[in-house]
Amino acid sequence: MSDPQANRPILTTRQGHPVHNNQQQRTVGSRGPATLENYHFLEKISHFDRERIPERVVHARGFVAHGEFEAYGTIGTGDQAVPASTYTRAKLFQTRGKKTPVTIRFSTVIGGRDSSEAARDPRGFAVKFRTEDGNWDMVGNNLQVFFIRDAIKFPDVIHSLKPDPVTFRQEPNRIFDFMSNTPESMHMLTWLFSPYGIPKNYRTMRGSGVNTYRLVNAEGEGVLVKFHWMSQQGEHNLTQAEADAIQATDLGHASKDLYEAIERGDHPKWELNVQIMSDDEHPELDFDPLDDTKIWPEEDFPYLPVGMMTLNRNITDHHNENEQIAFGTGVLVDGIDFSDDKMLVGRTFSYSDTQRYRVGPNYLQLPVNRPREDVRVSTNQTGGQMSYGVDNRGANPHINFEPSSVAGLREADESYREYRPFVSGQVMKAPIERQNNYSQAGRRYREMADWERDDLILNLTTLLAQCDKHIQEKMVWHFSQCDSDYGRRVAEGLGISVDA
Repeated sequence: MSDPQANRPILTTRQGHPVHNNQQQRTVGSRGPATLENYHFLEKISHFDRERIPERVVHARGFVAHGEFEAYGTIGTGDQAVPASTYTRAKLFQTRGKKTPVTIRFSTVIGGRDSSEAARDPRGFAVKFRTEDGNWDMVGNNLQVFFIRDAIKFPDVIHSLKPDPVTFRQEPNRIFDFMSNTPESMHMLTWLFSPYGIPKNYRTMRGSGVNTYRLVNAEGEGVLVKFHWMSQQGEHNLTQAEADAIQATDLGHASKDLYEAIERGDHPKWELNVQIMSDDEHPELDFDPLDDTKIWPEEDFPYLPVGMMTLNRNITDHHNENEQIAFGTGVLVDGIDFSDDKMLVGRTFSYSDTQRYRVGPNYLQLPVNRPREDVRVSTNQTGGQMSYGVDNRGANPHINFEPSSVAGLREADESYREYRPFVSGQVMKAPIERQNNYSQAGRRYREMADWERDDLILNLTTLLAQCDKHIQEKMVWHFSQCDSDYGRRVAEGLGISVDA
């Protein structure tokens, strides 16, 4: 009878040495002690000790899939559609039917790497477009707004939402202590504590770029833009009771749902839409369009479709393609530019900085983070931990600087017109002028279905009941500024006077 293992590959070390015994260490006699020159054991166990890299401070739990984005070649629909080139020279949007490979990572935000995907938490929605001009990362969430409008407060809001540094429990009193002193958070809280705070799964949630960017066309003209992903599977969320039932038996239901859908050929789709606004301060609005605690009203700034994303391939290794994938809001392509959004500027430093800490200074050499194969990477960057390749330097590898009259790399031709917005003013530390912290939260409350409002009030009062009285009263006051009925119902749920 033939040996069923005869055709299997031979086990080796990372040095390529065949392993003849993978069951026992080398010892003095059968009982030991073990000898120090156990090279195979030492290599095996020391690598095992280092299998985990530091988890992300936020978005630690996530799931990755691959697919493609197909452009419509236009922005808008029907008779209102205009060529994409009207607003942007980004090549991936220009031609109808043009396909761009994408990799997407869905995630939760606050929980650790092994936390529940049924927790009430914003969901990350990060898409890496592998374009002919290099990578573009659109790093967003499922909700359209955020808790704060200035990146200097990001460590604070995350600390308030993370476990207590002493008890290591997520404490409502800490969360609402911060939120009660941060009025701009009321809009986000109204979304988060409604059913939208727990999407049913990743396939049936929407995505949003949250921050404001600019589109720039070939003439160097710019407009402000917000990006939105609309699920073609419909949008479905969970009540707290439904989420509790799922969490009782499964911590990773959303990852499982996405993986199995792709495996059976049920490839999920999202349509990319943009909202466009002229690039000025818009004094006619009662909010600042660069404020990421605000939504641009759809009736004034309609959603304009630009293309469709389809996910059609699962990852083959969780660590290499999920743990080590890296996104950054500064990863843009020509035709897409930064705005002066205070959160965007801060995120642009923080996201890439954290990847250098977690994965190492050469994280962009990893296959999952590199541009696609037909994009040549040519830099003068060298060295660093875990460097396993040298970027192209042209015909003379001795020249790793620029400029050089001998050889090396050169700057790209300036065959486009740079967008140069005019900015003037005193350098200062000051809040934006049109804060309007309550009106959009109140509008969101009034536009909810009755059952959504009921769920919002139940979820808020359940956690606020665990908070100190002065924090409860402060939150009731904030909610009352959003909508009188909103504040009244929360107060009744807590058993306190609405005018406290």
